[in-house]
Amino acid sequence: MAEVTPSGSGGQLGALEPATDGSMRIRGGVGGISFQLEELMAGVAELEGMADELAAVEVGVRRVWEELCPYENDPRASGTAALIAVGEGCQAVRAVREELQHLSSQVRASQRDYETAESMVAAGIRVPDDGWGFLPLLFVDLTQTNYPSRDAAEALAVPLSIGLLATIAPKEDLVRALAAELAAGRSISAAGPSVRRLVENYFPRLKPRPVTAVEELARDVDVDTSPAGLLARLRELDADGHGTIEVVQVENSGRKAFIVIVPGTQPTDPPGGANPLDEAGIAEALGYGSEQLNAAVLSALHQAGAVKGDQVVAVGYSQGGAHAMNLSSDNAFLAEFDLKYVLTAGSPVGGITPAPGITSLHLEHRQDWVPGGDGTPNPDTRDRVTVTLTDRVVTPEGKETGLGPGHNLENYEAAARRVSASENPSLVANTAVLAGIVGAGGAGTATRFAVNREPTATPARQQERLPRGAARWVGR
Repeated sequence: MAEVTPSGSGGQLGALEPATDGSMRIRGGVGGISFQLEELMAGVAELEGMADELAAVEVGVRRVWEELCPYENDPRASGTAALIAVGEGCQAVRAVREELQHLSSQVRASQRDYETAESMVAAGIRVPDDGWGFLPLLFVDLTQTNYPSRDAAEALAVPLSIGLLATIAPKEDLVRALAAELAAGRSISAAGPSVRRLVENYFPRLKPRPVTAVEELARDVDVDTSPAGLLARLRELDADGHGTIEVVQVENSGRKAFIVIVPGTQPTDPPGGANPLDEAGIAEALGYGSEQLNAAVLSALHQAGAVKGDQVVAVGYSQGGAHAMNLSSDNAFLAEFDLKYVLTAGSPVGGITPAPGITSLHLEHRQDWVPGGDGTPNPDTRDRVTVTLTDRVVTPEGKETGLGPGHNLENYEAAARRVSASENPSLVANTAVLAGIVGAGGAGTATRFAVNREPTATPARQQERLPRGAARWVGR
């Protein structure tokens, strides 16, 4: 459609590329193609209405011209000249009407092309955001960091989220399970259903169990409610706690708002123990919509003083971001609280569809394969903005690589500061929603909750029934 341009507009339209701001690529929001198409379609409806009105005018002018035909042989000033003038007027009206109809048809064709591309994405047939340009860099990524990029993860036919199960279950068992699924003719290209099916059929010990939230500590704090400030709180929680979430209460213009903060994966051996944020939590986040952890978050909010209808912001990193985003599609949670905004960093959330009216900001890094682990890119909508960091990062010497240098929370925190400073219209509008809910920051109350997964009934899990903190003293 780039070659289509209205008459006199000054030239061809270029292909729409994701906006950039330094090392940030920005997709979605009010500057995204989806919202722009929505605005264009509203304009098309107006143009088509004008074209219909012009068509009626054209019919009327043609009728006047026909009525003037008997006067063709009258003096030129009153006969032929009048016919010519009216005829030219009719042609001008027709030209404008045809131009409007042509422009409308081309915009509608563009919308159909976009919807076709979106349906191909939904079917797992897609070209990554950077086209296939990630392929030359894939060799560099793998040789220098041992990890693929986000685009490589999304482009794989088998989402890497299934590969995450290899960190929980023996690889040979996972290979046999995948082989059995393929032999049965089942697709494994959709991460959520595939993860759930594998857990249900082959790894039942990873099935989610009820999770409780127990208050540990409440204190008055000074809250930085910017995206970077919220990620800084998350980083502190992630480093300081084990199986702990935080609920922060703030006031904005006399109205209470609550911020739920969920850290990333906290490895345990074996997975599936008392901590619902261990590796088994990945299966709950991707395959079960975080139904058990969501219930614990609901309980924690009530314990922190939230009441029905209060506004909530959810923040999460890695696995925690998937849990936070799952709140946006949890009917039970949304029936109780008014979730307004979700902030995620390095999280696979492309397959999660939030309820209408919920704004979200997703920070990802080109070198971070984890956000691409569900095999699904984040949709481009008015309320959903994805910022992809493109600067090259490496793991500092002497530090553990973790899940790769791109999956670094400190880097995401720094990116969040750049987001707040950006003048990109999508980012300005997105962060304004957050500020409208939680204000500019200041005094607040932070309450930490220990989240505990219900133990299994086997003797091997009896130690999980000990009170929090007691297990660390066993054997001393």
